[in-house]
Amino acid sequence: MSNILFNHVYKTYGKEKKPVVQDFNLSVDNKEFIVFVGPSGCGKSTTLRMIAGLEDISEGEIFINDRKVNDLPPKNRDIAMVFQNYALYPNMSIYENIAFGLRLRKMPKSDIDLAVKRAARVLEIENYLNRKPRQLSGGQRQRVALGRAIVREPQVFLMDEPLSNLDAKLRVQMRTEIIRLQKQLGVTTIYVTHDQTEAMTMGDRIVVMNDGVIQQVDTPERIYNNPVNRFVASFVGSPPMNFIDGSMLTENGKLYFQTRRFALEVPEGKAKGLIAEGYSNKSIVLGIRPENVSVDPIMFEMYPGAVIQGVYKLDELMGADRYLYVDIGTKQDLVVRVNPRNFFQPDEKIRFAVDMNSALFFDAKTSLSVGGS
Repeated sequence: MSNILFNHVYKTYGKEKKPVVQDFNLSVDNKEFIVFVGPSGCGKSTTLRMIAGLEDISEGEIFINDRKVNDLPPKNRDIAMVFQNYALYPNMSIYENIAFGLRLRKMPKSDIDLAVKRAARVLEIENYLNRKPRQLSGGQRQRVALGRAIVREPQVFLMDEPLSNLDAKLRVQMRTEIIRLQKQLGVTTIYVTHDQTEAMTMGDRIVVMNDGVIQQVDTPERIYNNPVNRFVASFVGSPPMNFIDGSMLTENGKLYFQTRRFALEVPEGKAKGLIAEGYSNKSIVLGIRPENVSVDPIMFEMYPGAVIQGVYKLDELMGADRYLYVDIGTKQDLVVRVNPRNFFQPDEKIRFAVDMNSALFFDAKTSLSVGGS
């Protein structure tokens, strides 16, 4: 078993004791792949370093396999860390880099040789063992860093933005490699990234952080479809979710989200939740993802009471999709995902239907998700 437990963990710096990580509580299960995601400076790497023993814990407790590790030296925690910059020894061969930690443990030479070659075979770097790091590509060097972690057979893998130095194509390939490797080895893994695409595609669960505070812990699907607040909703998803300020209006037994330019009928199921929470005739924020706004005629039939007209400004062709930026009279342009075959002229007026069953609503003051959305 390789479980990890954070119990009210804090990290502060300086005389002012400025908090970098605040009241961090989390239980990581055996063999689980957990991803810490958030903007730069949110405390995710600091939290990882506290697990590794590279940062002192200011307050609280961290347990690995039910053993408190607050004061335990890094070498005694049975963890392996993979860094952003690979941290390879440039004057050593690939073989020597992978074997280095095992030699420090004074393992028999034959056991080291077996472990290194087995890891090299798994990572498909057998032909590079006699080379130096400078003779390898970025992806190959990252494999060496992973190999050095694998041979130690640790209880826990810690990975701190290991793919951020790679080009886009190689990042996708290495994501797949790391997922496959983690499943094959069955090692509890905590992975830090600022890239929400990595988080969504890799983690069994995602820990979204901001300003040192956990915002939400959940599966990728629930993080995306049921964010607990506006920050999570805006951080996860590309392009980001559209947010529109407005208010709720009850008319003829129906609930509408309205702005000065348009009104959108709220489906009965969502309306009941919003009314029950007291949001009738109250300011609120509508959140809608680009893929839930459509120019498809079928959507106009499905949502005749949720149509917006706007003025096309520009677009981004993303291969399989085209993202339109449309002026609808709000603070920000509405971003709409359409089929790339759709073309529009500058300043052309366009009508859109909004999938209000997929809409989310947020309290205008607290930014928390409301109405059971």
